[in-house]
Amino acid sequence: MTAAPHDSRAGTKTIASNRKAFHDFHIIDTIEAGVVLSGTEVKSLRANGCSLVDGFVRLRGGEAWLVNVQIPPYQQGTFFSQHDPRRDRKLLLHTRELNRFTGTLQEKGLTLLPLRMYFRRNRVKVELGLARGKKLYDKREAIKAREVRRELERAARRR
Repeated sequence: MTAAPHDSRAGTKTIASNRKAFHDFHIIDTIEAGVVLSGTEVKSLRANGCSLVDGFVRLRGGEAWLVNVQIPPYQQGTFFSQHDPRRDRKLLLHTRELNRFTGTLQEKGLTLLPLRMYFRRNRVKVELGLARGKKLYDKREAIKAREVRRELERAARRR
């Protein structure tokens, strides 16, 4: 998987996005966070991208950690410089931002998910979303609404 072209936002280049999160969850709020990475992880992100599908954020000891996000090993790296592809990665958030989400995450059914990973000014950033899971009927409604919208767009193009 190669990195996507430049994003519509000035100075950002998308590495990966979590489309499954938008299908399975209602996104209530978003926030941007930095990620603590090793050197080979950054090189691997530039070359290979990453997978955010199973990722989530865990709060431990007053810090936020990105869990279960896979960054593949860097192909040109040596054996000793390689990283664990699924290791926990520390997120860089201000204390007030962390406190804002700590209280809301105690509420039942809410979780913090990575929605998008991107480069901004040569720094790796993660867009996190406060999310609540969708029920099956919510997913069906979303699919139905999307199909209706597509059909209307097709009809408008024919005219």
